Amino acid sequence: MAKKSAIERNKKRERLVAKFAAKRAELKQILRNPETSDEAFFKAQRELALLPRNSSPVRLRNRCQLTGRPRGYIRKFGVSRITFRELALFGRAPGVTKSSW
Repeated sequence: MAKKSAIERNKKRERLVAKFAAKRAELKQILRNPETSDEAFFKAQRELALLPRNSSPVRLRNRCQLTGRPRGYIRKFGVSRITFRELALFGRAPGVTKSSW
């Protein structure tokens, strides 16, 4: 089991990413537009820099839904490799069978 503080920190980041997603997308659209004036470009750039760092989706970490483990994450199932193996052994992962039993 991962540290509760690390799990909670990641949850907080997920909330911030969701909260600022629209604002961030709007500012990035201004920055991508080649017809944006220099003044509007720099203003959008400054506003983007002023957003909280943890509202950036890059700062999110994939974690196991059951244990919170950050490494060995399997996206398709949303769990770590260790948890996935346990689920597969007990037949709780749909469509998964052990190759040699």
